[in-house]
Amino acid sequence: MFKDSISAPTLKATITTEERSVSKQAILLKAYRLMCQARDMAAIYEANRQICKYVHSTSRGHEAIQIATGLQLHPWDYASPYYRDDSMLLAMGFSPYELMLQLLAKGDDPFSGGRSYYCHPNSISDNRPRIPHQSSATGMQVIPATGMGQGISYLERIGLAAEEQAPVVLCSLGDGSVTEGEVSEALQSAVLWQLPVIYLIQDNEWGISASAAETRVMDAYEYAAGFKGLERMRVDGSDFEECYHAMGAAISYVRQERKPILVHACVPLLGHHTSGVRKEWYRTAEDLSLHEEKDPIPRLRNILLASGFPEDDLLTIEEDIQEYISIEFARAKGADDPDPSTVQDHIFAPAAVAEERGVRSPVNGSKVVMVDAALHAVEEILQEFPEAIFFGQDVGRRLGGVFREAATLAEKFGDHRVYNTAIQEAYIVGATAGLAAVGVKPIVEIQFADYIYPAFNQLVTEISKSCYLSNGKYPVQTLIRVPIGAYGGGGPYHSGSIESTLLTIKGIKVVYPSNAADMKGLMKAAFLDPNPVVMLEHKGLYWSKVPGTQAAIMVEPDKDYVLPLGKGRVVLQSHPRDTKRGETLCIITYGMGVYWAMTAATSFPGLVEIIDLRTLFPLDEELIFNTVNKHGKCLVLTEEQLNNSFAQALAGRIQKACFKSLDAPVFTLGTMDLPAVPMNMLLENVALPNPEKVASAIEELLSY
Repeated sequence: MFKDSISAPTLKATITTEERSVSKQAILLKAYRLMCQARDMAAIYEANRQICKYVHSTSRGHEAIQIATGLQLHPWDYASPYYRDDSMLLAMGFSPYELMLQLLAKGDDPFSGGRSYYCHPNSISDNRPRIPHQSSATGMQVIPATGMGQGISYLERIGLAAEEQAPVVLCSLGDGSVTEGEVSEALQSAVLWQLPVIYLIQDNEWGISASAAETRVMDAYEYAAGFKGLERMRVDGSDFEECYHAMGAAISYVRQERKPILVHACVPLLGHHTSGVRKEWYRTAEDLSLHEEKDPIPRLRNILLASGFPEDDLLTIEEDIQEYISIEFARAKGADDPDPSTVQDHIFAPAAVAEERGVRSPVNGSKVVMVDAALHAVEEILQEFPEAIFFGQDVGRRLGGVFREAATLAEKFGDHRVYNTAIQEAYIVGATAGLAAVGVKPIVEIQFADYIYPAFNQLVTEISKSCYLSNGKYPVQTLIRVPIGAYGGGGPYHSGSIESTLLTIKGIKVVYPSNAADMKGLMKAAFLDPNPVVMLEHKGLYWSKVPGTQAAIMVEPDKDYVLPLGKGRVVLQSHPRDTKRGETLCIITYGMGVYWAMTAATSFPGLVEIIDLRTLFPLDEELIFNTVNKHGKCLVLTEEQLNNSFAQALAGRIQKACFKSLDAPVFTLGTMDLPAVPMNMLLENVALPNPEKVASAIEELLSY
């Protein structure tokens, strides 16, 4: 069962003098105090399950490896603990009371303000390692943690890091989560780019009720052998002395060599998986007994006794700690609950751009197509912000993007700032959480909207929730570019629309420009926004080769032009002087819909007003509702399928908000409801809306 040997055959780093500068007994005694705290905390939680707000996990059995790790990290390091790492947090300097405040979901919970489960930490404290938002999704933290290493490596390369510190990233996870595909993506990237990350794998041989034997063919140490260049070692995670030496070697190696390492620690599981999944439900007495033999607390106690520490003194320590934990738990129980009025705080960090600024149409300016407006915006961003980088599939030097949207950028700024990644959408998106946490400002690209789905784990579990669950400490500043829409015979796998799916994710912003000027202004504002922004860029508008889209080509704004997110635009105004109320209508649309609407409106001069939303979230409800109230009739036009769509939801909101002003039902028009846009129907423009279909809808709506 337990594999005890340390195996680190090629470590170049040596143990630092730091371990030798503190007496061995002092280290052991400090570790023992922390172990007793963790044990007594687990016991008091178990005795008070009925008042604990959520199910929770504790570190019983994992104390030795966690404390050996936490004691050797510095405040300039970064850590990504997982939900069983309360002993590690104690060793980093967090108090039992602080941890208990999160357990009981109290208002003064220093991590999330009562928003999250126990042992889901985050911290920006100057005297402890930095900890970005941690989620419950097993294995999902490995990509953001690797992104931290990617960011640190970049900042060191360009001279924006403190040279004397050489921070490391500690990423902790259970062995069961190593089977996640996203862990492989992270390890691949860490080795490829030689990032300063320590992957600490705590293997207790259980994944809830599933044993290691039935769920995996190898442990993490054996798995790591497949990643050439990933240093690795195995350690008995219940032996504190062995753990302290091993983690000291691992940390020293990464700090000096700036390369990744994986440490596989075999540990017993002495507690329940969680308070809600009891160990006696799925584990045999024999298994429990085997794990109890490896309890790190009596093992360390025996070492202290053997070193001459008096047993009476140990008994006094144990009694004092038990009383201390009891007092702190009572104090935490009495702490104030969160103020319900704050429940919507920190969904987003305050936007950086609140109003339109700069010159939109400079005198003697040149007209550009949308793809060039985007290219120039990114180029200007990279010129102004040395901490900005741009990466994704095929955006590097050789191709510059499959739509040439990154052409020449790598030549101008170097392969360390504009570069290709593997086909790893989860890594491309998820790494931005770690990059942002260390101060890098990433711009990334998903090659086609249809292929964003592998990134949804990261987008949902990590990026969108980070600001909220960290109580505002860790918003994720990232700009995610996504070419979208039907164009060029893309067919079923390159012509999809994904905005409705994205808009179900609370905590991200979604932008959808329809012309070159908006593209540049929104791109700049999206980059400056401290929150995650997904920018949907219609492939059919990139070069305005689709008939009727020439208006997307516009004079390029100056480099100082920014356009705030959440502000729509009147594209075409009606002229109702000679009409009565109810004889005009408005079209609410975005993207390619703007041009279908403009073409159709030529058949109804003066009767149609067109609103381009530009941003789908946040949404310019004031402009929408005022326009609908003015006309009394409204068509919501989208390229998406209608069933369960953003367009239908928006129509419902308009119907409710403008009910007294409406002279007809709110109409919606979108793509035919099919599993995908078929190749032949796309080419014939049958499945999609088009100007003729829009004109027919206008005529029908005006007839009410």
